[in-house]
Amino acid sequence: MKRHQSNKPGGLVIVDKPSGFTSHDVVAKMRGMARTRRVGHAGTLDPMATGVLVLGLERATKLLGHLALTEKEYVGTIRLGQTTVTDDAEGEITASKAAHGLVREDIDAGVAELTGAIMQVPSKVSAIKIDGKRSYKRVLDGEDVEIPARPVTISSFVVHSVHEAEAADGTPVTDVLVSVVCSSGTYIRALARDLGAGLGVGGHLTALRRTRVGPYKLDRARTLEQLQAAVDEPEGGGLPVMPLGDAAAAAFTRWDVTEAQSRLLLNGVRVPMPQFEGDGPVAAFGPDGTFLALVQNEGGRAKSLAVFA
Repeated sequence: MKRHQSNKPGGLVIVDKPSGFTSHDVVAKMRGMARTRRVGHAGTLDPMATGVLVLGLERATKLLGHLALTEKEYVGTIRLGQTTVTDDAEGEITASKAAHGLVREDIDAGVAELTGAIMQVPSKVSAIKIDGKRSYKRVLDGEDVEIPARPVTISSFVVHSVHEAEAADGTPVTDVLVSVVCSSGTYIRALARDLGAGLGVGGHLTALRRTRVGPYKLDRARTLEQLQAAVDEPEGGGLPVMPLGDAAAAAFTRWDVTEAQSRLLLNGVRVPMPQFEGDGPVAAFGPDGTFLALVQNEGGRAKSLAVFA
């Protein structure tokens, strides 16, 4: 029997992901809460990490690929003195070197080298595909993986505190609390690895919390327990879903079009379009405030990326 396709507009749910859950785990939980299979996420978080995970329900899933490309913000702890196979605390330690007595100026200089437009080699234990096979699967199969460097932008990389500690195996280590604002595709654990390598002692990430994805911050996020309680409570108002139009207006430049332009856009006609700041998608809204489509300026005309009305 053919499955009925829902015409519900849907929207976004901003989740505060717990540690120990994969992004797919959270999607599965949300499918149960929202009673729909049409759930996706805008950019994964490693199981160890916590914080902002943007989920799309129903037609909002068409927004997710564009939201995933927006800027992200994190706070985390980098441990200098030990390297791991995963570049974070979940992987086996592969090397240790005493890292007490590091000079703060050297740490700051290492951070500065990793700030701005840089070429980054992603972590080997990652979901990046190499010749059609996930990198982490190649590592698990014992292959020596080489991932090519790719460009990322680290808009801000700030050291907030530095303190010496002792690892579980007795290695003298230095823990560095940092915050990072970066482009899509950046691996924070690769920053930890590279900072440690630059200082000659090795490094890995021991804690990570994503505090922002594009315009969506932790203050809008809810834990899975809070979301489930909202669903279960008869008078709680149900699942807190950000409507499609509100989500689009928050994340993209807004373009208010006329009734005539609306009809043409919805029929796939590339109408003349003003030049907005930046080169990202633009959210087109009709005269009545309805979110119509995400469009891209191509040669002064609007090319539809996804239609929502």
